[in-house]
Amino acid sequence: MLQINSLGPAYTAVVLGASGGIGQAAASLLENDPSCARVFRLVRGELARGGSIAFDLTNENSIAEAARIVQGEAGDVALVLNATGVLDRHGYAPEKSLAALDPAAMAATFAINAIGPALVMKHFSTLLPREGKSVLASISARVGSIGDNRLGGWFSYRASKAALNQIVRTSAIEIARKRRDAVCIALHPGTVETSLSAPYAGARKMFMPEHSAHCMLQVIDQLDASATGGFFAYDGSRIEW
Repeated sequence: MLQINSLGPAYTAVVLGASGGIGQAAASLLENDPSCARVFRLVRGELARGGSIAFDLTNENSIAEAARIVQGEAGDVALVLNATGVLDRHGYAPEKSLAALDPAAMAATFAINAIGPALVMKHFSTLLPREGKSVLASISARVGSIGDNRLGGWFSYRASKAALNQIVRTSAIEIARKRRDAVCIALHPGTVETSLSAPYAGARKMFMPEHSAHCMLQVIDQLDASATGGFFAYDGSRIEW
């Protein structure tokens, strides 16, 4: 069983993308954490049901309204986990070459993987308490590491996740000025058996969403403010930028 102790008793959590494989698993684990008082599940509008909050990652007003709803019901939030993301979209597979680049597909990927998460940080970072540990974590991907890129390809996905990593790093610096105990991080979940990554896993070892989510939540529990702005794998190891 998961229990996060570093956020204090009766903490509140928000999971964005709670209808996806990792997000759904993380929300369920948090709901069963005896230290967690409440979990807000944020999902795409057409999937909202059973008390979840609808939002549109490509619409800033929608993100801002979701943050207002959470703040109105809960006040401070100790954990915000953004588990949104896209690999292929509207029939566009990850590019294998420069010749395959399509500007519309690239823009759509950046909208979900970089711009939307930036707006989440803009509106949800203000819900973190001024004192005491809090965490704003975004699901990134190891392929977003520029230093680790040895195979090429997947231009839009790699670049959008690299952009997300820079947004996390930059946001962490600003957030720390008013919330010195906050931890703003990017997390690599591993290769997870979800609709996003399963078609492209190849021979890689795959994790079930519950295992990946559990590992990342354990990492979140172990980190303190000295780690803010960092990029970490599911096993707690640092990933180069």
